[in-house]
Amino acid sequence: MRVLVTGDRGYIGAVMVPFLRDAGHVVDGLDTGLYEGCDLLGGPEPIGDRKPRDMRDVTAKELEGYDAVVCLAALSNDPLGNLDKEATYSVNLRGTLNVAQAAKDAGVERFLFASSCSLYGAAGSEAVGEDAEMFPVTAYGETKALAEQELAKLADDNFSPTYLRNATAYGASKRLRLDIVVNNLTAIALTTGQVRLESDGTPWRPLVHIEDISRAFAEVLESPRDLIHDEAFNVGRSEDVVQVRDIAEMVREVVPNSTLSIADGAGPDLRNYKVDFSKLNNTFPGLKLEWTVRKGVEEMYAAYQQHGLTYDDFTSAQFVRLRRIEQLLGAGLVDSQLVRQTEDQFPGPLADIYKKGN
Repeated sequence: MRVLVTGDRGYIGAVMVPFLRDAGHVVDGLDTGLYEGCDLLGGPEPIGDRKPRDMRDVTAKELEGYDAVVCLAALSNDPLGNLDKEATYSVNLRGTLNVAQAAKDAGVERFLFASSCSLYGAAGSEAVGEDAEMFPVTAYGETKALAEQELAKLADDNFSPTYLRNATAYGASKRLRLDIVVNNLTAIALTTGQVRLESDGTPWRPLVHIEDISRAFAEVLESPRDLIHDEAFNVGRSEDVVQVRDIAEMVREVVPNSTLSIADGAGPDLRNYKVDFSKLNNTFPGLKLEWTVRKGVEEMYAAYQQHGLTYDDFTSAQFVRLRRIEQLLGAGLVDSQLVRQTEDQFPGPLADIYKKGN
């Protein structure tokens, strides 16, 4: 299939694009380039002469000839939503719907939307399936829930959206993020010797490795239409619905000489939910998600060691999305809605800042 991936230069995209190509698909990418230079172990393949492209500006003409669009592009964590809720809505909701409408107008039949289990939000202690009520507690979760609802209105005989609600991602990517729990705790342990929890460790989190996310997307991409048309699927494994303190304990066991600590006055996180993955398993019996959280912690620890990750790296804008966006805002390279103010590839104007490790 000929596939366009939006957000191909992001954390998941840097893993998914090679995965889909290895499966035999012809894959092109579209990305604003906000995170160029946020790289682990050399980063994704060079971008060449390709210009940055914002999905809020995509037209049907650009999507002609594709069999499918995989929509990964988004402002991808809760702190960014707290920075400017309107920007999160602009990118995650209006941007997604613009690409979807352009795809439909261009005759692209399949649209795979990277949704999130975070739309379940404060669902509590019962494992929730795809038909559960949504309780998002962040702008990010809200935009994922609303995007699904609006995409469903576009579904018809010629346009088939599917909503893949990924559990909390983890795993090594050449476009690294350190602001997600497994990656974060492993980096803290390596660079400080402490696995430090800011909550009391009791909240439940469903987790999934980014390679397994890619595996699930490839399965849906190649499945009969009647299995996936206008359907939502929770993406993850029931074995990997764990409490945060369990993740911390795994990290403590993997990272030599590290100790576990809890911040003074730490309380429970509002985001607390278990997820049922039986629909994914029953619909795609041949799909085998391969990664365990423990194996992922070991992978992250090895990648950080190979990269030579330092505490300065951990606290820099290079690997934390919120700090990166604040850096671009401060330099005047994007406006408040994260619209680029230059066609230059980042981090060209920020090269001196990166050299200083800030």
